[in-house]
Amino acid sequence: MFVKKEKYTLLEKGIEKLNDTLEEGNIHELSYLLGNKKEMLKRNLIAGIFRGIGIGIGVTLITAILIFVMQKIVTLNIPIIGEYIADIVEIVEKSR
Repeated sequence: MFVKKEKYTLLEKGIEKLNDTLEEGNIHELSYLLGNKKEMLKRNLIAGIFRGIGIGIGVTLITAILIFVMQKIVTLNIPIIGEYIADIVEIVEKSR
């Protein structure tokens, strides 16, 4: 019976120590971000720029792949689908 109680106290101490460490780490990080407004602004600005560039490149690549696939489908001369895709490709090429 004494061994079980001793194990529980060791477990409780370990859990409390882990909890204290996690709380201390989060408070330190939050105080750093809230205390340094220039650093937070710089970090968010750079992140936003790179997200925008990534979205632009991704949309461009996906659109180019879709147009390439549609052009290949048109060359297969599938009656209904080919005409529809040919119209879409023609509209896209005119807008370039």
